[in-house]
Parts: sequence; structure tokens; C-alpha cells
Amino acid sequence: MSQSIQAIWINANSSFKRFDGRLVRYLSQQKAIAFWEYQQDQDEPSSLDVALTLLHDYLKSVPQPIHLIGHGTGGLLALMYARKYPHKVKSLTLLGVGFHPAIDWQAHYYAMRKLLPCSQEIVLARMVQKLFGYQNKYNTVGLIKILKQDLATSPAPNSLYQEARIAPIEVPMPLMVCGGENDQIVNTNSLYDWRSCFKDSDVLWECPQGHHFFHYFFPNAVGKEIIKFWKNISATEVSSNSLVAKKTSGMIY
Repeated sequence: MSQSIQAIWINANSSFKRFDGRLVRYLSQQKAIAFWEYQQDQDEPSSLDVALTLLHDYLKSVPQPIHLIGHGTGGLLALMYARKYPHKVKSLTLLGVGFHPAIDWQAHYYAMRKLLPCSQEIVLARMVQKLFGYQNKYNTVGLIKILKQDLATSPAPNSLYQEARIAPIEVPMPLMVCGGENDQIVNTNSLYDWRSCFKDSDVLWECPQGHHFFHYFFPNAVGKEIIKFWKNISATEVSSNSLVAKKTSGMIY
């Protein structure tokens, strides 16, 4: 991997990759950003541990700490990586990840499957409205296909048989958490609960009118906030380095 890479977008939902492109392209105008993707075979057991190992193998070639960013399951994977390998991560940006990070769209889907006596198609149609807001019949049919693909290929930890529980994870590096104002998967309460473990360097931002895939519909607004977050980190580093240099120059030997 090129040493010039400064940030990595982590995608663990390959069927959702089309929703990431607009924001990744915006960020790439400001930073050299790589796109890392994990796709699970349908015959494999769902495992975030496998994805975590492969991500670490990928990042071993990066000599300096790097900005990690991800949405949904990709954000959860980035969060787990930052917790396990903090020395490799310069900052962490989470989009659509709640304070209880395992509660994703699939958790809501499986809960609805258990409660509602109706077909998978009907439940998925309801999920489309939760994830994207109102959609016409044509868009709903297309989005249902995408959701079915994600159920088969994502390493998301939930299933029809069990609901995964992952305790809130604190990280030592600067953290930015972003959500959509109208997100019914990661609602405002789940988003703002992150503040209970925030450091001075951490940032929470909610996209006005955004649903769960707010970064697809508002890539420029989201991108501007992320770039601002990264610039503040760089400014703090420069200020800290200048302070260290002044102290060093004033030492008496």
C-alpha cells in the first residue's frame, strides 16, 4: 500500500457499496483515501473476527496511524479495530453506528420477522421505508433486492436465532460520530448516548433530515464535517509539536 494513504473507508456491507461512493469521492478531494471491502461467502459462518484479522493484515503495511471511517457494519468493524489496535488509528469516524453498536438494520429486521406474521418481502418493504424514507414501488423493489444481498453477504452479528450484544466501546483516539436526524435504526437517543464516553477531542454531528444512509443523500454536508474534524486533529498536533519544541529549546543541560 502506498505510504501516501491518509484515510481508509471500511466497507463490510458489499451490497451497500453504491451508497458510499459519493462521500468517498468527496473526501478523496481533500485526503488520499483507500477503500477496503470485506465480502463474506454465503457458505461461511458470519464472523466479524475473520474480517478483523483480514483488516489488520491489510493495515500492517501502513507505517503511520491512519484515519478510519465506516458506516453501519463497516463502522462497527472500524470501532473494534480501533479498540484492539489503537496505535494504528489516528482517528475514528463512525456513521450510522449507535452507542450499542451491534444494533444495526439487521437487528431491527429480525425483530420484525419474529413479531409480524407476514412474508419476508413485506418485512423488507417496511425496512426500506425505515432505512431510506418513503420510496415508490419501483425503488422499493430494487432496494429489497439490495437488502436481501446484505443479509446473505454481511458479517453483521445478528441472526433470526440470536440478537448480538456488544457493550459500548471506548477508544483513546479522537472520535467522530455521525447520524441522520430521521434515522429509525440509530435514532437520536442512541446517537447522543455516545457523549457519555466522549473526550475533549470527540465530535458528534447529526445530519438534518437524513435517514440511515444520510451520507449518500448529503455527501457534501457530511464530507465537510469530517474534513473539519480531520483538520482540527492536524491543528492540535501542530500546536502540540510546537509546544514540545519550545520546551525542548528552553532546557538547560
